[in-house]
Amino acid sequence: MKVFVTGMNGQLGYDVMNELYARGIDSIGSGTTEQYSGIQDGTPVNTMPYVTMDLMDAESVDRVITEVSPDVIIHCAAKTKVDRAEDEDYKPLVQGVNADGTRSLARAAKKLDIPMVYISTDYVFDGQGTEPWKEDCTDYAPLNFYGKTKMEGELAVAELLEKFFIVRIAWVFGKNGNNFIKTMLRVGKTHEEVRVVNDQIGTPTYTKDLARLLVDMIGTDKYGYYHATNEGGYISWYDFTKEFYRQAGYKTRVIPVTTEEYGLSKAARPRNSRLNKSKLVENGFEPLPDWKDAVKRYLEELDIDSL
Repeated sequence: MKVFVTGMNGQLGYDVMNELYARGIDSIGSGTTEQYSGIQDGTPVNTMPYVTMDLMDAESVDRVITEVSPDVIIHCAAKTKVDRAEDEDYKPLVQGVNADGTRSLARAAKKLDIPMVYISTDYVFDGQGTEPWKEDCTDYAPLNFYGKTKMEGELAVAELLEKFFIVRIAWVFGKNGNNFIKTMLRVGKTHEEVRVVNDQIGTPTYTKDLARLLVDMIGTDKYGYYHATNEGGYISWYDFTKEFYRQAGYKTRVIPVTTEEYGLSKAARPRNSRLNKSKLVENGFEPLPDWKDAVKRYLEELDIDSL
């Protein structure tokens, strides 16, 4: 099997490539830079083939995928700066990568008759209510432009392909790149207290755990929609922060506030990001570990002092 991975320079793409490498699976990563620009420790990335591909350029996508001729595509690349995505000058890039670029990839997969994994998000829903969103739910109602483009990516994949995995995730953290944990650890170093919202509910996703699941998935034909976040129950961003501060040994006070009280976000966020993950077990996949355990393993990997 040969696997093509987009977004190798990002949080998830990096861990997917490492998981494939660890299992001895032939793989090639891609990004927009001339060469891989992520972290260099751990698995020697120079042993992993890398190609430049511009998702904004449909011809580039078709040419690269045709030349590589993979057996499956894992599409990790995305523009995920949710607030920045509301800026008019940034919207064309978000649209071009998340929606149009995904459609170009799906067309290339269809041309080769190969499966594709598309990483989506809880942001495709409106976040209302308290019931967990079911995997096969397509009652799309994104609250922000980022969510709209990810929804359009889902629609393109489902429209063009029969062999696909659409995997919705939430609250992502990984070693290669920036995320909420890293940001709050930096802030906690210099502040005696921080304010964190406690009315947005969901579960985090550790990219290393998710990468293992995605590689398991591509070895099967159990296609369809899935939700994949870490286990351990639904929590708020406040609960999340309290726990990783505790594990990191921080004494910073965490003050719970409502979304309205916080008031710093340009893009609207869903209050209900609870994702039903029962389909994983039903189809024989191993759920992701408890999120507290994921945080523990993640912090052991991080050099907190260098943040």
